[in-house]
Amino acid sequence: MNTLRIGNFSGFYGDRFAALREMLTGGELDVLTGDYLAELTMLILARDRLKDPSAGYARTFLRQLEDCLGLAHERGVKIVTNAGGLHPAGLATAIRQLAERLGIPVRVAHVEGDDLTAAHPGTLAAHAYLGGFGIAECLRAGADIVVTGRVTDAALVTGPAAAHFGWRPGEYDRLAGAVVAGHVLECGTQATGGNYSFFQEGDVRRPGFPLAEIHADGSSVLTKHPGTGGLVDVGTVTAQLLYETGGGRYAGPDVTARLDTVRLSQDGPDRVRIEGVRGEAPPPTLKVGCNRLGGFRNEVGFVLTGLDIEAKADLVREQIGDSLAKSPPAEVRWELVRTDRGDAGTEETASALLRLVVRDADERVVGRALGAAAVELALASYPGFHVLSPPEKASPYGVFEDVYVPHGAVDHVAVLHDGRRISVPQPQDTQPLDAVPEPELPAPLPAGPTRRAPLGLVAGARSGDKGGNANVGVWARTDDAWRWLAHELTAERFRQLIPESRDLPVTRHPLPNLRAVNFVVEGILGAGVAARHRFDPQAKALGEWLRSRHLDIPEALL
Repeated sequence: MNTLRIGNFSGFYGDRFAALREMLTGGELDVLTGDYLAELTMLILARDRLKDPSAGYARTFLRQLEDCLGLAHERGVKIVTNAGGLHPAGLATAIRQLAERLGIPVRVAHVEGDDLTAAHPGTLAAHAYLGGFGIAECLRAGADIVVTGRVTDAALVTGPAAAHFGWRPGEYDRLAGAVVAGHVLECGTQATGGNYSFFQEGDVRRPGFPLAEIHADGSSVLTKHPGTGGLVDVGTVTAQLLYETGGGRYAGPDVTARLDTVRLSQDGPDRVRIEGVRGEAPPPTLKVGCNRLGGFRNEVGFVLTGLDIEAKADLVREQIGDSLAKSPPAEVRWELVRTDRGDAGTEETASALLRLVVRDADERVVGRALGAAAVELALASYPGFHVLSPPEKASPYGVFEDVYVPHGAVDHVAVLHDGRRISVPQPQDTQPLDAVPEPELPAPLPAGPTRRAPLGLVAGARSGDKGGNANVGVWARTDDAWRWLAHELTAERFRQLIPESRDLPVTRHPLPNLRAVNFVVEGILGAGVAARHRFDPQAKALGEWLRSRHLDIPEALL
């Protein structure tokens, strides 16, 4: 076979339950991948494991498989998933038991070696991001289902591609092409119109899940099953390529893919060709995601209605401060959200929200003490006093950080369906991860009349999180818009448009092949999503906020 058809049925833990069946029945496939693991998911699974040592994997996948295992076997579709989470061996065993109960002959293998928790005291979970060659070993040995723990998201695609085409370590261009295809597939319907800046251009009420037709040279075509919702075009693929990335080099355990070499072209309705991807040796270290408990947090939302909003906010801030003075929390954050309007036609639109978020290592300081302080003000504060909901118990929050270890610190093992264990060798060649040279930008647009308008009229954006950092990828839809965007949207202009970033390091990475600039904002998310540092803790809407900001845009583009 010259083409390997790999689909996706899950982009996160909690994605559409019916997607596995939809993908199996919607068209031809060779492999289905399911991505369940995010930084926050690893913490959730770690807390599950504290309560039950046999837990630690995505139980949703097991329920999906109970409904679809026979169908996958009948159609000869192999399934590769990281739903194993913190306990891939446990999930593999549970799948075998399920298959035996259903009477379906299925060969189940798993990959292990990512768990480095014992080597990182004080963490709930510390897991290295493994590559795809352990998956490839399992598939070459005849596995029907391969379960992993923490591998890179793209490894779910590079592993099957390497097994199918016989790729070996060092075939960097081919591997890099599969990494790019895997990165587009990994978030499911984000590649088919979900969360898309220009969502009104297609019917995205129920987008179909994506699939990639991968070729032996590493090139691919991104598409979806016929008749499914959503859309696949250069814009949707560009948006997903920019999601949670940085500069021109996209590092992984098997290969560093050069995102600045990616070429996209429309290959027909709902078909986008990805080609030209170059690869380099991987960096000499592996990323390890470390999750630990950071302490306890609590939150109260005070509703301020009508007149004198600022004065009302000042009053309750002072009252709460006095109440907590005896044992003040380690961190206190107030945020006044002005959603109110003058002479409003409804009470809701006449109201603003004052959010109080507190954190401390002592659960009592941000639990009962905060609840009492808020409740005691019910009849003794600003006129119209009420809160969104009664104060609750303090809840633990997590902290994520990434560290790096040599490849040799990990014992990457493929555990085959027959119990044999195959060690996956570490890369023979590595290359330090340096920034790519600054690319040549197009000539600026000629001077002409401008109009004050939202950036989003001429550019799309997608944003996301990596630990405490956020990235915002912005792309132009035409060559002329790119000529303007490349020179107008500098790092300094970004800081002006996004005031939260003004005192933070902001790095701009131009990607001319994609007509895009990608910004990395360091520290804007604090200690990561589990710490819930800001209103939008994963920076999912940061790009849409940027698109809503007004600039002087050439009238020729509007």
